[in-house]
Amino acid sequence: MPELPPLSLYIHIPWCVQKCPYCDFNSHALKGEVPHMEYVQHLLDDLEQDLPLTQGREVRTIFIGGGTPSLLSSNAMQFLMDGVRARLPLAADAEITMEANPGTVEADRFSGYQKAGINRISIGVQSFSPQKLERLGRIHGPDEAKRAAHLAAALGLRSFNLDLMHGLPDQSIEEALDDLRQAIALNPPHLSWYQLTIEPNTLFASRPPVLPDDDALWDIFEQGHQLLTAAGYEQYETSAYAKPGYRCEHNLNYWRFGDYLGIGCGAHGKLTQPDGRIVRTVKTRHPRGFMAGKYMDKQHDVADADKPFEFFMNRFRLLEAAPRAEFTRYTGLDESVIRPQLDEALQAGYISESTEEWQITHKGKLFLNSLLELFLAEE
Repeated sequence: MPELPPLSLYIHIPWCVQKCPYCDFNSHALKGEVPHMEYVQHLLDDLEQDLPLTQGREVRTIFIGGGTPSLLSSNAMQFLMDGVRARLPLAADAEITMEANPGTVEADRFSGYQKAGINRISIGVQSFSPQKLERLGRIHGPDEAKRAAHLAAALGLRSFNLDLMHGLPDQSIEEALDDLRQAIALNPPHLSWYQLTIEPNTLFASRPPVLPDDDALWDIFEQGHQLLTAAGYEQYETSAYAKPGYRCEHNLNYWRFGDYLGIGCGAHGKLTQPDGRIVRTVKTRHPRGFMAGKYMDKQHDVADADKPFEFFMNRFRLLEAAPRAEFTRYTGLDESVIRPQLDEALQAGYISESTEEWQITHKGKLFLNSLLELFLAEE
């Protein structure tokens, strides 16, 4: 029987002031006022229905994402956090993160969130160029982004993160690096620096902008990586950098194949049961259906044949080594079932192996899709 992994909680707030053209998240442009308290009550009712799947386990991290969670009033946030604490055992030192849009940030609201228990804020900056922000459909300007970062730093939170994108429409290498320099100057403990990709069912997919070519993208990444390293940041995941001691514990739990409850519109969950089953849940996407009280959209058990791919798809996003014992501990499967695939990955130079762990190699990172395909279940 597998040992139960650490447990996290993800809470989804679905509204935005306006939908960004690159965004494929479950977010909805706001029409009228946010139904603050009504939606929070539905979140807590949704959580209540999921409690049997958690076996009274302690929650180590919480992440409130969206949409734009900072549209929620500080009173509603207090009501939400009080309700979560009343229903779930929360670790005394739990990391509690909330995403915030610089265009919806106010000083009193930030301190209100902090009073409710938020100890880490992730600020969606994306760029410091007014032209690029406009092209991305963002509602804030560079000054608001910097102000939000200064506010977060002044609150003395446990940590804060800046989200930054590169590979933007018509972006030169120098423009991308200038964005990065401005972000580093704000001294965030954590920086998420990821490449813009065109996702299906977005405005950019129907009217694709001109993006930098692969050579330019590689130069941006290489030079940007050097800038970040020189500034004392360590890359620990494909697009995440942190000062020592400031990695995002919530995201680490995802990548280490930990468990998480997902509540709110379109939220996903993964919950290991004492009998070894891994249950995946998906909540109703549209606020209308969700707020009619229909919370669960889909629920299924992960087939044994799919567990190796799911485990490595997460684990190999991290640069740290993967303890071999965790494969059996978190999947309930013996390592012998994936021995042929591991041998193939070793032969191809995608991973190295010691008695204790597997380590993805530089080649494995470059050919990650090929590496993961080895673990796909046969049709």
